[in-house]
Amino acid sequence: MPAVFRTAFLALAISLAALPAHASDGGCGEPVDTERPQYIIGYGSLMQDASRLRTSPKAGPAHPVEIEGYRRGWFSRAAVRPGSTWLGVQSQPKSRLNAVIYQVAPVEVDATDKRESLYCRVSVAMSDVHPLENGWAPERDAQAWIYQSLPDSIAAPDSKNPIVQSYLDVFVSGCLEQEQRYGLPGFSLECLATTDGWSEHWVNDRIYPRRPTLYQPDAFQIDRLLSSRLPRYFSRVRIESGG
Repeated sequence: MPAVFRTAFLALAISLAALPAHASDGGCGEPVDTERPQYIIGYGSLMQDASRLRTSPKAGPAHPVEIEGYRRGWFSRAAVRPGSTWLGVQSQPKSRLNAVIYQVAPVEVDATDKRESLYCRVSVAMSDVHPLENGWAPERDAQAWIYQSLPDSIAAPDSKNPIVQSYLDVFVSGCLEQEQRYGLPGFSLECLATTDGWSEHWVNDRIYPRRPTLYQPDAFQIDRLLSSRLPRYFSRVRIESGG
């Protein structure tokens, strides 16, 4: 990463880490009120049906939404799982992102906590959740949760911890599912537009990357989106060596 971009990203990361919790946040791991409907907001891998249902097999359908007060980006890294930089969110006034929201039983909140151990589950006010599906809205008395990046996990992608295509594929294919299911033109492009921290430290780790549709049916559609929205970065993605 050029020095000027590295300096700018680190300054942004420091400012994000110093931000207070969003006004609707009740703190990390706030207790679940089992008497109220429970919803989880997915903004990364949880946007994809197959990925989400592995953790919450009894979850309700995912609904497309816009969330106010949060910024999504490539800045979450796990010390126990070095080798990649993941999507995360931080609270940031006047920011927004598109995502999905889905209803779960309280036990599935616990299961998602275990899956998202790199993050902090915080509450989101329903007034900050704007449905994009005509005729649907969550219950007013519901609790909604989002998994926010922990300050000590924030770091820019680098050569040892790049963005990896296999994870990105899960995210973008989830965006495509919503776009196609609910007839939302531009939803997938909005996923990319409301994601910051794109980097030249990005590797194609797909199985058989020169014939990606064998394992990723949406590969060509995903690549068209990425090349149209992020030509500077996508043109420099390298195929990761198996050795």
